[in-house]
Amino acid sequence: MKPRHKRAIIIVAGLALLAVAATLILNALNSNIALYITPTEVVQGKAPKTQAFRIGGLVKEGSLARDGMTVRFIMTDLANDVPVTYQGILPDLFKQGQGAVVQGKFGADGKFVASEVLAKHDENYMPPEAQSALDQTKKAQGAAKP
Repeated sequence: MKPRHKRAIIIVAGLALLAVAATLILNALNSNIALYITPTEVVQGKAPKTQAFRIGGLVKEGSLARDGMTVRFIMTDLANDVPVTYQGILPDLFKQGQGAVVQGKFGADGKFVASEVLAKHDENYMPPEAQSALDQTKKAQGAAKP
């Protein structure tokens, strides 16, 4: 076999290995991506039915209910609400009326079951997507008032 043929075989094998590695990496990244949506988008049916996603907004005042390790509360963007069930310990900064992001997916019964709850880290922070959604809702409500 000529050296030129050996080099060509090595290059083709290297490209094949690179393609396999890229495919595996992209597949792993795709399975770990969690879309971020607002409660209004969930109500409009834009939420994936089988894939995990994140909902951001405010924890509705008076909606927090605990039953042992099961916690139920409502995420709101001031226009629409999404009831959430979470099994576990909530972060220390998690409070009613404060911003939060919950990650999970719809259960078999069609209700949102959170696998992770993220609370804001100080009094002034709100996830940018959640803040944008709340601002848009406030503008829409302000424009609707006579």
